[in-house]
Amino acid sequence: MLTVLLVIHVLVTIALIGLVLIQKSEGGALGIGGGGGGGGMGGFMTGREQANLLTRSTGILAAMFMALSLAIAVVTGQSTERGSILDSVETPAQTAPTPAVPAEPVVPAAPTAPVAE
Repeated sequence: MLTVLLVIHVLVTIALIGLVLIQKSEGGALGIGGGGGGGGMGGFMTGREQANLLTRSTGILAAMFMALSLAIAVVTGQSTERGSILDSVETPAQTAPTPAVPAEPVVPAAPTAPVAE
């Protein structure tokens, strides 16, 4: 269920971003669409009809975005497993540190001279 909601949420988000970028900017900012002539749709709609359609579509997609965000929050909040991510990380076993200084080196005994009797 959560995966389906997330996929739909991503698709709505991409569509919303696209619609916002297509709209004609009023302040000369980033608007891509709405260039000169009869509008961006090749004379199919007048400039006002196109603006109304894009504004209405943006509002609908924004409402869907908010509804999906709330639905994802509710579905995620209903999970039975509560806790922290840090609780699931296993800590390595504590071992005694090895000494940095090696043990006393073994010195071979000096050769003994033969004893004369």
